[in-house]
Amino acid sequence: MSKDKRDADDHGLLDEQQIAQCARVDEVMPFGYPIPTRMISNGEYMPLAQTERQKYVEARVDELAESASKRLGISRRAFLAGSGGMAASLLALNEVFGRIFDVDPIEMFEPAAFAQSAVPRDLFVFDGHLHCVRGNFPKQRFTEMLAPLRAAAQGPTSAPLFQSNPLNPTNAPDEHGAVWAVWNPALVGLPIKEEDVQVGQFIKDVFLESQVTVGLLSNITGGVLDGVSPGARNVVEARPEEFLTAAQTAAARDFVNKIAGSTRLLAHGLLYVGKGNLGYLQEQIDRNQPDSFKGYNISSAAKIDNDPNSLMRQWRHDDENVAYPSFELIEKNYQKLKDKKPGLKNICVHKGLAPGPSDPLRGHPGDLPKAARDWPGLNFITYHACIQPLGFLGESLQGVKSGRMRGGVPDIAWTTEYAQLVGPFRNCYADIGTMWASSIVTFPTVAAHLMGQLMKYMGEDRILFGSDAVWYGSPQWQIEALWRFQMPEDLRRRYGYPELTPTAKRKILGLNSARLYGLMAAEGGSKNRVYRPVPKDYERRMTREFKTVMEFPGYAADAFAKAKEQYATLGVEPTHTRYGWIRVKS
Repeated sequence: MSKDKRDADDHGLLDEQQIAQCARVDEVMPFGYPIPTRMISNGEYMPLAQTERQKYVEARVDELAESASKRLGISRRAFLAGSGGMAASLLALNEVFGRIFDVDPIEMFEPAAFAQSAVPRDLFVFDGHLHCVRGNFPKQRFTEMLAPLRAAAQGPTSAPLFQSNPLNPTNAPDEHGAVWAVWNPALVGLPIKEEDVQVGQFIKDVFLESQVTVGLLSNITGGVLDGVSPGARNVVEARPEEFLTAAQTAAARDFVNKIAGSTRLLAHGLLYVGKGNLGYLQEQIDRNQPDSFKGYNISSAAKIDNDPNSLMRQWRHDDENVAYPSFELIEKNYQKLKDKKPGLKNICVHKGLAPGPSDPLRGHPGDLPKAARDWPGLNFITYHACIQPLGFLGESLQGVKSGRMRGGVPDIAWTTEYAQLVGPFRNCYADIGTMWASSIVTFPTVAAHLMGQLMKYMGEDRILFGSDAVWYGSPQWQIEALWRFQMPEDLRRRYGYPELTPTAKRKILGLNSARLYGLMAAEGGSKNRVYRPVPKDYERRMTREFKTVMEFPGYAADAFAKAKEQYATLGVEPTHTRYGWIRVKS
């Protein structure tokens, strides 16, 4: 096929005038950079021109690659394909945004030095914020609720489901000037499928392709989104909107731990609150033995009475007539079961990711201080650290740039207020799920302020790592980004943010949650707790009974893993080649 014919066939929705302003990225840039330096379109939208910051990063990587490859006596291509190329990219990003990533120039020349600064192999990682979806979750609901999250992390190659960033409807630029950047490069070019978020892929992403030692499988109470489950009177009517039922969450936990022969997965119960839901909470404790409970203020999940015809509604932590009876029941059960279920006193609640008024029903943190004070025997873990925007933090960046301050630091809605409100309460903890994923790549300055404020007001002992995987692929890229992350010195001096030391990182990435759930770390093999690996043939071990419970169709989830192992034995260098269109003319 001729080049002209191929271009005519694959430029998608771009018209001829737009094509004249573009070039095929694999032709003008046949060997790519480890981290993309400009927007790439698959042909369904017009790419933005490269920004000045992106130009600087690209030019600086070129300079570093040219000098380093000559010094090493290798080609520029070979240099960019290895760890030196990634080190050069991180160094260039640091020059633009300050010392965000812990990387030393020597890492461009010494793979051993790069490996030394990378995530330690003995690191204990507790991912307290994991998701998967039952096999018969409605396809329409998957597209409406889950596919946008995957698309945001994947970048523009997620079409044809999306022709623009689904979490950035106003097309506002991120810190690099892009409106739709890649969070997780491993997802680039992969089609979005329901199987991506089902239990088979979940096990592969979390336990085979990341350094997660122990995970906590979460779920949602039905009716999370306004108008999704209008008229739900009880948990049975709300259940169609649950990603996983309480029984399925427990079944997945039990399966993983059985085939691993050790505790590798914990399970949330569903926190439906109110006097009318007390029976269901107790039923879950008796039948499913949840390790803690997870709820949503924004969900219509509160049954305030025993009237079978009354509708469930949203709720807040400090409602003595609605939330407190549920807290009382959980605390009483914890006192009976604390030796077996030491995490049962952990009340995990989604807050933030819900643009709207400053209303605790929408996720604002104003209801936490009273609840924390009234229930000192419970731990209140706030998921997403109460960050307000849904997933694209342009609004948060503007908050930093505006000069609007709260207590001497930039006011980032609602996390700054959250950290300051709960700072004095030792039984309040911040989970960084999605908050970290949505900021560290596209809004690194915002990521620095968010982590700095949590450290300043809550301390390194009360921040918990969560990836919100598998919405964003395997958790490994987030683990690596956190381990490499450095608090910029200028922000430390100006705002009093603490240094993020290796000790603090180990606490955040796993040791804090291990303490809350009564687990013992196994770092370096020096502890008396062993976490055995999940076997690679896990898919073969899925019994018919387990698949039935999970409503999972079954597929060869290990096929790609085997192909990847065979490919790795060939020693083929990565090319970082991207496909699509880049804008070269204004």
